[in-house]
Amino acid sequence: MMGKSKPTRMSASVARVVRKRSAAKPTRPLPALSDAEQFLLPTYKRASIVFTHGLGAYVFDSTGKKYLDFLGGIAVNALGHAHPRIVKTIRRESARAIHLSNLFHNEFQGPLARKLAEWSGLDRVFFANSGTEAVDGALKLARLCGHPTDGAAGKKPAKTRILALQNSFHGRTFGALSVTATEKYRAPFEPLVPGVEFVTFNDVADLEAKVDERVCAVILETIQGEGGIYPVSEKFWERARALATQHGALLIADEIQCGLGRTGRYFAYQKFASKPDIAVIAKPLAAGLPLGAILTNNAVAARISPGLHGTTFGGGPMICAVALEFLNIVEDQKLLENIRARGAELRAGLEELKAKFDLIKEIRGEGCMFGVELAVEGAPFVAEALKRGLLMNCTHDFTIRLLPPFLITIAQVREFLQLFEKILTETPRVVPAAEVFSSKTPLPAAMSAAATVTASRSQLTR
Repeated sequence: MMGKSKPTRMSASVARVVRKRSAAKPTRPLPALSDAEQFLLPTYKRASIVFTHGLGAYVFDSTGKKYLDFLGGIAVNALGHAHPRIVKTIRRESARAIHLSNLFHNEFQGPLARKLAEWSGLDRVFFANSGTEAVDGALKLARLCGHPTDGAAGKKPAKTRILALQNSFHGRTFGALSVTATEKYRAPFEPLVPGVEFVTFNDVADLEAKVDERVCAVILETIQGEGGIYPVSEKFWERARALATQHGALLIADEIQCGLGRTGRYFAYQKFASKPDIAVIAKPLAAGLPLGAILTNNAVAARISPGLHGTTFGGGPMICAVALEFLNIVEDQKLLENIRARGAELRAGLEELKAKFDLIKEIRGEGCMFGVELAVEGAPFVAEALKRGLLMNCTHDFTIRLLPPFLITIAQVREFLQLFEKILTETPRVVPAAEVFSSKTPLPAAMSAAATVTASRSQLTR
């Protein structure tokens, strides 16, 4: 009897331990997530993931999971993550001088401006903190140049009208937002800066109808990024250049996303015969640190005098040193050649997938900047990619945007294509009823997309 009772007591004890260990414990959110939820403005829809570090073309989250980065901080991390020369420059210069007032020279601002002038074919540079600030500064320059000079004979009225393109995105500060066409960004903040009118994208006749002597600037993205990777046509660019010159207006090229090498050229506009009067850049310029710039010609620069524009933080010594190192790395490692080669491989692979999957409508872009337009909503594919360790995003609801780093390898292009094929195969197609007849999708395409909602996963490939 005693021999039986002892094991019984032990079994009960063990059972209590087992029950205790198997009881569901409440999941405690990471402090970074709980603090973000409580204290940040809710301006982004974010996945419940905390990224901790990166290396090359990969990033890692707090669990150690590895992701292939084909988003690059939205075209910022052109050298990937933790490039040794960038890390070395930051360490060296942060120990010397992070910030010095723009009332004084620093040793890197001038050399960086010189290098950018060489790359762009323009003459003068102003450093800002971001792309949207560069756009605002460019618009100020256009309005400044639209005013008659002091002492000009027979003064004419100031030129104040600005033409921008439909489907454009130039930034979120007030001036940049005023030349951004997308209604969902504009409407909550109207009225915006007056005098802006929008031209139908790549429509030369519409451009000709809207340009007149009151226009001070035509602003365009050489390749629309947020709008879905739409390149400006050569015909439209050259006509915009000619009309701007004819009417004494400035042509402003927004190269914030497509410039500084992303297309396999230093600037995307260099595929055309003519140059803009102003180019604005940012994103990859300082390899992840915040820096934007306005590049312009001597004729525009001649209208500027001290006090007309300025910045507290733009062009500090450390950040300019990093930007100069970024440009040198692009040259030293011949990254433009790599961008063109990997871009050709990426396009070829995407075209093969397009032939295989009927949900791919169109592939746009070049170099390390592609848009894959789908016949169905892209968000589910982005979510599935995240689960599978791939970072990309969707813009304008239907376009998968790909922005890999400039130093991407052949193996990483293949890795992406293999992952993307699995994602296309296994992600259910979703077309919400409310979207089927929306203005975002032409009616025939919308009806075709709606018909695919009931298709099984086995029917996703031809």
